[in-house]
Amino acid sequence: MMQELVEEIEQMFTDIAKDMGQMVETLVDVTEDFAGQIQEAIAPDLETQINHFFDPILEAYLGFEVVIEEALWASEATLEESLRPVRRTVEPVLNEHATCVGCQHYHGQAYNGVMFVCGMHPYGWEEENCPDWESTWQE
Repeated sequence: MMQELVEEIEQMFTDIAKDMGQMVETLVDVTEDFAGQIQEAIAPDLETQINHFFDPILEAYLGFEVVIEEALWASEATLEESLRPVRRTVEPVLNEHATCVGCQHYHGQAYNGVMFVCGMHPYGWEEENCPDWESTWQE
């Protein structure tokens, strides 16, 4: 009798597992069909709407980029000239040539690893006041 009870319980679990497997397969099929229908209904229209929204923004951005680039190329010399006093004032501090801060003769470029500070004092002035110092800022 115990053997018969075990066989019936085993058969019951086998039937439940089989039914559950069929239900899962059916659920997967329904879900795939539903997802496909949603994609067919929304995707083409959604792509059009996204393009319709972003195209003007992209065109405006690219237009601004071209205008800014042209303005920079046209005014590069003017920009360089207008920034010269600022650069000549700030760069010596960064390069540890405190005496050269604000001097219009400051060059501050390295050549083959050797810093060229200025034409009068290629390695920089070591004392507090340089005799050749002239202001970058026009008075």
